[in-house]
Amino acid sequence: MIEQAERAGTDPRVGADGAAATAWEELFRAQVAIMRRLQRDPIWDRISLREYDVLFTLSTAPDGLRLRDLGESSLLSQPSLSRMVERLEEAGWVRRAPAPGDRRGVVVALTEAGAALQREVGRRHVQAIAHYVGGALPAEDLAELTRVAGALRGAQPAIPDLDREAPGRPTIS
Repeated sequence: MIEQAERAGTDPRVGADGAAATAWEELFRAQVAIMRRLQRDPIWDRISLREYDVLFTLSTAPDGLRLRDLGESSLLSQPSLSRMVERLEEAGWVRRAPAPGDRRGVVVALTEAGAALQREVGRRHVQAIAHYVGGALPAEDLAELTRVAGALRGAQPAIPDLDREAPGRPTIS
């Protein structure tokens, strides 16, 4: 992205759009580099990182989550999530039940076996995160990263979708 803009003869770091793009690119590339290392961790022998993410999300909801709410906090598409939940149910790690008062809704919750697996893998996953992230940043930078990432995520619902058809909106080519 930056290289393309530089070849076009502009400095992408000038102005708010360029600063936001540069910050995003750094954040995204850091996340990809760390995720690649985390994915190589041998703790994923029984469960994938994506399956663990579903178990972790459910661990924060003792009464379970509606399938659509689980999907909101997942990077999976609805059909992929539905298939994954079926596999996790077959493995005995989650259970599905009709949502109270809604025949079409489904609530997904951890089983005892799923909660135990989540805790076991979670402890080892936290150790790896502490190694790769905590090993790179001092405590004050970790606190700042937490604050900034939380603010960025928390602000998203209040920011309207980008209207590329709005008059006067500059476009990047």
